[in-house]
Amino acid sequence: MEYDVLVVGAGSAGLSAALTLARCRRRVLVADGGAPRNAPSGGVHGFLTHDGIRPAELLRIARAQLTPYPSVELRELKITSVVREGPVFRAAGTTGQGHAWAGTARRVLLATGVEDLLPPLPGFRELWGTSVLHCPYCHGYEVRDQPLAVYGQGKTVLGLALLLTNWSRDLVVVTDGPSRITEHGRRRLLRQGISVREEPLARLVGGPRGSLRCVEFADGSFLERTALFMHAPQEQRSPLAAELGARLTSKGAVWVDKNAQTTVPGVYAAGDMVPGQQQAMLAAAEGNKAGICLNEALTREDVHRPKPTRC
Repeated sequence: MEYDVLVVGAGSAGLSAALTLARCRRRVLVADGGAPRNAPSGGVHGFLTHDGIRPAELLRIARAQLTPYPSVELRELKITSVVREGPVFRAAGTTGQGHAWAGTARRVLLATGVEDLLPPLPGFRELWGTSVLHCPYCHGYEVRDQPLAVYGQGKTVLGLALLLTNWSRDLVVVTDGPSRITEHGRRRLLRQGISVREEPLARLVGGPRGSLRCVEFADGSFLERTALFMHAPQEQRSPLAAELGARLTSKGAVWVDKNAQTTVPGVYAAGDMVPGQQQAMLAAAEGNKAGICLNEALTREDVHRPKPTRC
């Protein structure tokens, strides 16, 4: 079956794009390949009208709001390949029941997100999204004025620690080895009362309901903290953009122009997978913008098509 747009990914960006395209009466397939990046989080914060809503509930509402639009189809479907065939893209994948699927679309929107690469130490993965946190804007208010750890090295941990002073004055940087923080950076931390612990880490010790009790060092000592913030490295959650030949930035994000289009004509991208700040509301806004740009590109193509000759 041919669609106007295949949306790969059913998070905030993909569903927002689908809603915009639905209202443009475009035939859209949304391929839902699994749980979003923020699934472990207790709430989505800073999302206007839905501050604190659970991620699964936000997506449930978004899916429900697509149901009145007959031109949109939402399927549990993992897309494994997309190739250009003349004027369309041919996609293939596997349904939630394990059946092979194939279809074509005039345009493709990638909204597959990113994967956070966490340290291979006990506790980081288990507490991720509950008390091991990545974004002060998303979670800082919930742990305000509490004793916090900031994990990382170099400029990354320096900037994050200084940013967090707006939420807590009880901050300790833990670097799990040499900090790679310059002397100037150390002085800046010291002026804010932030100490640096460079001892190797052993694990994070959790408490009830995903809470953090303390950071345990390899020498057996402990640092009691209620949450830990870090900027984890990331990689693309799906190889589709790279396989299509889309340009990636030096940080591994998918480059897009002002119209949300990648370097591959007809392939668009939105959400956490593109450069910029990462929040659910920003992803939804980018999805909305991508939907508008997709519809306008399709409209330009439609109005320039030769009209069929009548006998």
